[in-house]
Amino acid sequence: MRLTTRTNLAMRTLMFCGVHPQKVVTKGEISRACHAKETHIAQVVNLLSQKGYLKTTRGRGGGILLARTASEINVGEVIRAFEDTTAFAECFQGAQNTCPLTPACRLKSALSVALGAFYGALDGLTLEDLVGGNSALADLLVLEPPAGAVA
Repeated sequence: MRLTTRTNLAMRTLMFCGVHPQKVVTKGEISRACHAKETHIAQVVNLLSQKGYLKTTRGRGGGILLARTASEINVGEVIRAFEDTTAFAECFQGAQNTCPLTPACRLKSALSVALGAFYGALDGLTLEDLVGGNSALADLLVLEPPAGAVA
């Protein structure tokens, strides 16, 4: 199993905002700290905003903030929100499933159980569990001025 790049960036973005909960941050700051292209962060921020995880403000002085407290953001919920659009295997695709083994295959039910356990473990975590008191993460996600900026 592998998370999509979009899901990975969504979690990095939320962790960055969770480490800086009282600060309005920018896509540029997130992209620099998370080693991602700003255009990819912009797409993820837009989706996180639509789903109610982030608040965004345009214009001068605008930026990004958590829309909820870190303790109210469930990791399993976030990952489902980003991963549910991708079928885990062809047999999960309903009408688009063309696998000839489907009528006798037991793998789909085993995968369903495994996915349930995977999401069950993530449902027990909040963003606060990931960032709260995590000084090592805070050190990695420090706010730095853009390259070439005068300090």
